[in-house]
Amino acid sequence: MIFSSLIETAWHALTAHRMRSFLTMLGMVIGVAAVILMLAIGQGAQAMVRSAIESMGSNLFIIMSGATSSGGARIASGSAPTLTLEDADAIRALPDIVAAAPVTPGGAQLIYGGVNWSTSVYGTTPDYAVVRDWTVASGSFFNEADVRRGARVVVIGDVVARELFGDEDPVGKIIRIKQAPFEVIGVLAAKGQSLDGRDQDDTVMVPFSSAQQKIFSGSLRNRARFIMVQAVSEKSMDNAEAAINDLLRSRHRIQAGQDDDFTVRNLTAIAETAASTTRIMSLLLGAIAAISLVVGGIGIMNIMLVSVTERTREIGIRMAIGARRRDVLWQFLIEALTLSLIGCGIGLLLGIGGAWLVGSLAGLPVAVTVVSVLLAVGVSFLIGVFFGFYPARRAAGLDPIEALRAQ
Repeated sequence: MIFSSLIETAWHALTAHRMRSFLTMLGMVIGVAAVILMLAIGQGAQAMVRSAIESMGSNLFIIMSGATSSGGARIASGSAPTLTLEDADAIRALPDIVAAAPVTPGGAQLIYGGVNWSTSVYGTTPDYAVVRDWTVASGSFFNEADVRRGARVVVIGDVVARELFGDEDPVGKIIRIKQAPFEVIGVLAAKGQSLDGRDQDDTVMVPFSSAQQKIFSGSLRNRARFIMVQAVSEKSMDNAEAAINDLLRSRHRIQAGQDDDFTVRNLTAIAETAASTTRIMSLLLGAIAAISLVVGGIGIMNIMLVSVTERTREIGIRMAIGARRRDVLWQFLIEALTLSLIGCGIGLLLGIGGAWLVGSLAGLPVAVTVVSVLLAVGVSFLIGVFFGFYPARRAAGLDPIEALRAQ
């Protein structure tokens, strides 16, 4: 009963100076809205990076064809096709490896009836679907027999299926790739964008041998631009990388002291670095926005101190008629908490609305989480207690006689 009367008294005190109370809460409103908005943007970016990482597959390496030297000049990684189909087979046989897919990439024009579409073409093996954890939405992926016999079959991405066929079922249809006819045997499930922003669904895959015989230059016969490899587990990746390096140096007859004609990159480590960077940026955004909360708390303390000075005589009268010091302490503390929590509530609404607006208008990924909301409410409560305690204690510590003399 006493506590409810304290709340009622605090509410009357705040509504007696509505404009001042509103301006005091404004700092909390801006602070909470900024924290919610910044964390929403940061969480959205993290979700986007996580989705891109998951779409790549897990425990991945990419082995690029050399950096080599030509006439004393250094040639960039991937420019000289030093990897072979047999290299991929040998890597697949290593104990810590699940799958190894040689890849020869390129671009080509696809034609179906009167429709054409330019896209990326990947000559590869069935292991590519395993490495990339890529399922087939309809039809099937090509098999090893298709690779051995150079079958003219193709698996197309979701974007290619939509652009070439519209609502028509692509499976079983014949398309032309660089004038060579290929039968569509499958449509890949959608994956979305990769970490570098490339649309992974705007692609087609054909058997490795078919790509080299019918689409790309004959000089690439049995050569791969890169090999994608999947390790058994994250823990085995260091051992797998060492084994791959030793195997390829031996197969390519590279002597001690000579440069490798291949480059092994740990894609999982690169992806985790990107995710870690995004997390740090999210925390920094939240920390910067949280400064506004502290500023809002200081504003509450200043106004409460002014309120104590203005109501000194009121405090003296209350003490004279029997109010205890803790009653006065609670009254001013509840006023500070009320200002803080009402400001927090308005800030939450503005922050969530602002996040939705940013996501809708700018097309940026945003994610308002329960954790960020609870964090904002918790911090607002603590700020109300922390910055309200000193003015409340000062009011409770006034001498009743001196307070009554105040004008």
